[in-house]
Amino acid sequence: MKIIDEREKNLDDKAYRNIQELENYAENTQSSLLYLTLEILGIKDLHADHAASHIGKAQGIVTCLRATPYHGSRRKVFLPMDICMLHGVSQEDFLRKNRDKNMRDVIYDIASQAHLHLKHARSFHKSIPVKAFPAFLQTVSLEDYLKKIQRVDFDIFHPSLQQKNTLLPLSLYIQAWRKRY
Repeated sequence: MKIIDEREKNLDDKAYRNIQELENYAENTQSSLLYLTLEILGIKDLHADHAASHIGKAQGIVTCLRATPYHGSRRKVFLPMDICMLHGVSQEDFLRKNRDKNMRDVIYDIASQAHLHLKHARSFHKSIPVKAFPAFLQTVSLEDYLKKIQRVDFDIFHPSLQQKNTLLPLSLYIQAWRKRY
C-alpha cells in the first residue's frame, strides 16, 4: 500500500522541492520493493533492512538522474529545486540541454547523494546475512551509472550515458560469485 500511495502522490508531475522529498519518494517506492524482496527471501534482519533503505534511496536518485534527458524532451524536470536554485540553474536550462558548469554542479550534488547512500549501505556488508545479497545486486548497475556520469564530468546529456554497458552482466556475475553488493 505504501508503494501505491506514494505513486498516487507523484501523479501530479511536480518537481521535488528538495533532496529529502526525492529520498522520501525513493524510500516509499524503491526501498519498499527491496523490503518485499527480503521478506520473500525469508530474511528478517535489521541491518539488511537498513541497507535496503539506503539502496532504495540510491536507486530512486539514480533513476531520477537517468530519466532527466527523457523528461526534458517532454518539457518536464523532476530534479530537486533547492539544489537547482543553489547553483542558479532553472528548469529551462534542463529543457534547453544546457551543459555549463552550474548544470554539472547540480548533477554532481545529486549523484553524490546517491553515492553516499550506496557507501552507507555497503558499510553493513559484514552484518547482513549472505542470503540477502541477491536482493542487493542492483547496486552493481547503480554504481556503473554513477561511474559513467563521473567520467563525462556530470554532463547529464552526454550520449554515452544512454548506451548500454555490455559488461554489466559479467559484473553482476562476479559480484554474486564474490557475495558482494
